[in-house]
Amino acid sequence: MMAEWKDFFIAVVGASAALTGLIFVGVSISLSKILAMRGLINRALVSLILLLNVLCMSLFFLIPGQSITVLGIEILGLSIFVWLFVCRFDFQNMYKIEAKYKFRYILNLLIDQTATICFILAGISILSGWDSGAYWIAPAIIISIIKAVLDGWVLLVEIYR
Repeated sequence: MMAEWKDFFIAVVGASAALTGLIFVGVSISLSKILAMRGLINRALVSLILLLNVLCMSLFFLIPGQSITVLGIEILGLSIFVWLFVCRFDFQNMYKIEAKYKFRYILNLLIDQTATICFILAGISILSGWDSGAYWIAPAIIISIIKAVLDGWVLLVEIYR
């Protein structure tokens, strides 16, 4: 079953690596402005972590000859670590954000949580032997990439408005 996903994960590796570079460029170009705005550095860091998670997850699926059990353990372990990391920074930001931006930030937080929880569900499903477990990865990857692109836009354009 995993062989069917190979092309998908090869494409995701390239896309996530390129987007990770975009976030780094956005942060480096706008570093002084990002540091001056409360919570924005954490938001950039969460986007980087989400993209690195996508990259690592895709690479896990491309490792040849690995058992489904090992794949499930890798996915679940990294997913839980990333989820805890994202929760820490998202909830730190929650207290730093001005009241007028709280609603937007809650939407941002929900997107982060949806992506990371989908990865956790994928790990649990794969470890449980459910053939459909890998299908939790697709929405997790798509949501993570959309979130990172939106954050890249904020880091490159919106902070100058």
